[in-house]
Amino acid sequence: MGSAGKVVELNAGTKIPLVGLGTAAINQNPEEIKTAVATALEVGYRHFDTASLYRSECALGDALKDACLKGLVAREEFFVTTKLWSEYLDDPVSALRTSLKNLKLEYVDLYLIHWPLRLRKGSSFPIPKEEDFLPLDLESAWKGMEECVHLGLTKAIGVSNFSCKKIGDLLSHAKISPAVNQVEMHPLWQQKKLRDYCSKVNIHVSAWSPLGGAPNAQGSNGVMDNPVIKEIAEKHGKTTAQVILRWGLEQGVSVLPKSYNKGRIAQNFQVFDWSLTAEDHSKISRLEQKKANRGEEVVNSTTSPYKSVEELWDGEI
Repeated sequence: MGSAGKVVELNAGTKIPLVGLGTAAINQNPEEIKTAVATALEVGYRHFDTASLYRSECALGDALKDACLKGLVAREEFFVTTKLWSEYLDDPVSALRTSLKNLKLEYVDLYLIHWPLRLRKGSSFPIPKEEDFLPLDLESAWKGMEECVHLGLTKAIGVSNFSCKKIGDLLSHAKISPAVNQVEMHPLWQQKKLRDYCSKVNIHVSAWSPLGGAPNAQGSNGVMDNPVIKEIAEKHGKTTAQVILRWGLEQGVSVLPKSYNKGRIAQNFQVFDWSLTAEDHSKISRLEQKKANRGEEVVNSTTSPYKSVEELWDGEI
């Protein structure tokens, strides 16, 4: 499959590579991150996903700068996504400038609101305290995101962990439509309703933790251990991870597997020259659904804008 099958055009006009390397690894050794990025570039990856929260921006930036200096890749040949953390919703422009300094880049390709949540600076992580929550004004935050586009700091803007309703609310006032909604998605949390809605409003869906392990303690390897997935993998002579990622691609989303293992980084990119069967899809569609990251840590009955998990996801759980 040529490069045309490895990217998709966003509503902002930019093209997002369909397989990216995730770097959600808090406390990860920077040298390991740099080695993983170098390996990924060599394999063929051109999409790298980070966030200010992950603390991987500096290591990613170092690796990309090194690759550019060596002539291995040019800036216009790779796609970088980073995210606005909840402590900086009041000033997306300044937050992105900080991220760009960390990344050693003049612009990113995609900038996302990480969560529909506003926290005070220096808030407790991963479980905010009651006093950490601040009033949420997504309309104002989105204006700041749009300003990032106008200033040339990012090619496209979008959201992460947004429900259909929250996207609809955003679209009611947005002058620039979100290009992407990055969400948990894998065979055990297939997000069909959300994907159908995003398709209708021309918003691309990108899957974080496409292999089923959330980037925190709530994560589960249930997807990788699923007997149905294992059976399909054996039939095709593929790894379980390859089957899961291929399934995501065939749903029309981009996938962001995270690995710092050289062999697995290469294997996870070998998903473009084969397909799943209709029977495979039928079996996967019948798997029991369970969201790994429910966001319970940002729910409380007093200061959070969300008094229940159901309210956080607008019933889409």
